[in-house]
Amino acid sequence: MGLLSKTQITDVDDRQWEDVPVPEWGGEVRILGMSGTDRNAYQAAMVTLGSNGKPQSVNLNDQLAKLLAKCLVDEDFQRLFTDKEVRDLGRKNGAVLERLSTVAQRLSGIGKDAVETAAGNSEAAPSGSSTTD
Repeated sequence: MGLLSKTQITDVDDRQWEDVPVPEWGGEVRILGMSGTDRNAYQAAMVTLGSNGKPQSVNLNDQLAKLLAKCLVDEDFQRLFTDKEVRDLGRKNGAVLERLSTVAQRLSGIGKDAVETAAGNSEAAPSGSSTTD
């Protein structure tokens, strides 16, 4: 397998999506994994910076709705909710939001430590190259 070119990387559609039944809402929703830019914005929205520019606290207000607002899309993969409509989504059943956010996290590559990572509270990954056998 050869090295990829910039064009090969940028041209590939690598975002995953999944249609998820939501019986409480009477149908299905489509969840699209976040792009790197959206994921960074979501994580940054959860962190409050101090006057020194360093993370001071984690803001968990409407965290599930913030995530799902970036991931719920229509059949043409256009977002259903804007960032300004997060509160509307946040008013829905918390159990449903939790269930859907689990799918959104998986598709977006967000683990349980996302909040700590965004706040800078996790250990840094080792640097340097690695080899495999």
